[in-house]
Amino acid sequence: MTAAFIAGLSGPTLTDGERDFFRASQPAGLILFRRNVPDHTRLANLVAAVRDAVGRDDFLVLIDQEGGRVQRIKSPGAHDLPPASAFASMYAEDPVRARQAAFIVARLAADELSAYGITMNCAPVLDVPVDGAHDIIGDRAYGRHPAQIIDLAREVAAGLLAGGVVPVIKHIPGHGRAMSDSHFELPLVSTVHDELSRSDFEPFKALAHLPAAMTAHVVFSDLDADNPASTSARVTRDIIRGEIGFDGLLMSDDLSMKALSGAMRARAEAVIAAGSDVALHCNGDFIEMQQVAAGVPPLSGEAARRFAAACALTSEVQPYDRDAAITVLAGMIGGATAIA
Repeated sequence: MTAAFIAGLSGPTLTDGERDFFRASQPAGLILFRRNVPDHTRLANLVAAVRDAVGRDDFLVLIDQEGGRVQRIKSPGAHDLPPASAFASMYAEDPVRARQAAFIVARLAADELSAYGITMNCAPVLDVPVDGAHDIIGDRAYGRHPAQIIDLAREVAAGLLAGGVVPVIKHIPGHGRAMSDSHFELPLVSTVHDELSRSDFEPFKALAHLPAAMTAHVVFSDLDADNPASTSARVTRDIIRGEIGFDGLLMSDDLSMKALSGAMRARAEAVIAAGSDVALHCNGDFIEMQQVAAGVPPLSGEAARRFAAACALTSEVQPYDRDAAITVLAGMIGGATAIA
């Protein structure tokens, strides 16, 4: 049966141990990073090898291909994409043009990801930055106002879906107020619930119909002072599933981030117990991967339904004008070379 976790790989080739692990543990998916893509010409073979080891069609292949500083496949393997802030700047001048650009660039990105067998992009970012916040979000945000973020992120998600790539909205219920980087320490946000609801939660409410989301390793002291959102049953139940109304596939942010503490198995158990459908482990450490696999259950019930719904979207591909998309992209980043 499919297990409730997503795993990474150590490098650009599938080791014998990793092949055996994926075959035996049957994770819900694979997530790729730059260490897996030193030579893009081998990437499709790597993905195919993992799929062959798993032996199932219902298997998600994830990547973070936001654009800007968060883009795992770069030229010449894929077009270099602008950061979210570039669309925000365009929006200030011409909202209609910005929305159109957000859709067509995302559609191009989906086309290029699909060519490698990648079916899920961990984008768009829906976080609402505030003054003084850590720049871990920074130019990854589509603006500083919820309405603008909603406008642009909706088009990004639609563009990805039109290319058969499942978008993952992040970092629910919000990372924009964090004063530290959750890769290295656990952020604490003391903002009261009412203010969070009026601002930070708004983009997630508006796009709660989308098929997948990633939680935030952030403590919201007015919601649960003892646990980050990712391991908080209260935040998952009352805010993410309740107030926000998100009913898609819910995954944790990376378990290996230093915002979390304790043994890796305990971390996996904590995010599942809190209400995430799947635990995400990214760093490719083989021992840690085994510990995560030991700490998660098979997908069942609502989690299995949500997973199946996300997988089904990868076969729905709509035609588009690739040359027009490349032209739009070139205009945004000062010239882009077409990739065959």
